[in-house]
Amino acid sequence: MGFVGMLVVLGAVLGGYMMHGGEVGVLIQPSEFVIILGAGLGSVLISTPIKVVIQILQSLTKVLAGATVSKAQYFELLSVMYELFQMARKDGQLALEPHIEDPEKSSLFAKYPSFIKNHHAVHFLADTVRVILAGSVAPHDLEALMDTDIETHHEESAQPSTVLSKVGDAMPGLGIVAAVLGIIITMGAINGPPEEIGHKVAAALVGTFLGILVSYGFLQPIAAAIENMHNNEARYVLALKAGLLAFASDAPPIVAVEFARRAIFSDVRPSFKEMEDAFRNKK
Repeated sequence: MGFVGMLVVLGAVLGGYMMHGGEVGVLIQPSEFVIILGAGLGSVLISTPIKVVIQILQSLTKVLAGATVSKAQYFELLSVMYELFQMARKDGQLALEPHIEDPEKSSLFAKYPSFIKNHHAVHFLADTVRVILAGSVAPHDLEALMDTDIETHHEESAQPSTVLSKVGDAMPGLGIVAAVLGIIITMGAINGPPEEIGHKVAAALVGTFLGILVSYGFLQPIAAAIENMHNNEARYVLALKAGLLAFASDAPPIVAVEFARRAIFSDVRPSFKEMEDAFRNKK
């Protein structure tokens, strides 16, 4: 939907402009694009570590592709937890060690491709189960440990949206910079013919227009979309946390998984009956 939204923004702005009799060719001012977009890119490189720049590019790709956590992915998550908890109940907690020591080679996790691709969730699960197997950790201490992990990851994943939002705030100012440079050029040609002066003033105003459009039409919405995407990913881990906490409190597997299910947003939450039927088949 992100790419569609961009097309709608461009279509509405250019369509309304043309309805008023405007000529699109006037808006094509390569020098203004170079000043504004180049300065914006430079400000990102000045203020942002290369790691975060890579994260921005990855997040942009996901947003434009419309990536989200689906109901099927949540169902896989619940299924992973159920199988893991059932194994611990039937064969003892030590039976979990081969799966959590090397999750990428686990035969259990390999059955759930969307889960194994979520590296943060996989390692969150494995590290937490290691702590549970170590014993002598009270449930409230385990919850505090998981909260620390989740908060740290959330702050790290929030950096791309924060950077884009700040650059978006700066874009109108960079548009003014481009406009002022255009006015300087116009004043240098003040004795020229009116048509030439009018063209230079129009080019300067395009700079202001472009800065505002890029800010409020693209960068700010993209930053919000990235933030929403990461919030949805955080919800995935929060559901995992709820299930692990119930498991650590010796809840039966189906009850522990129900704690996780209740932490999922309603639009992508599997029903209890769907979950029960699927787990009955696994038995």
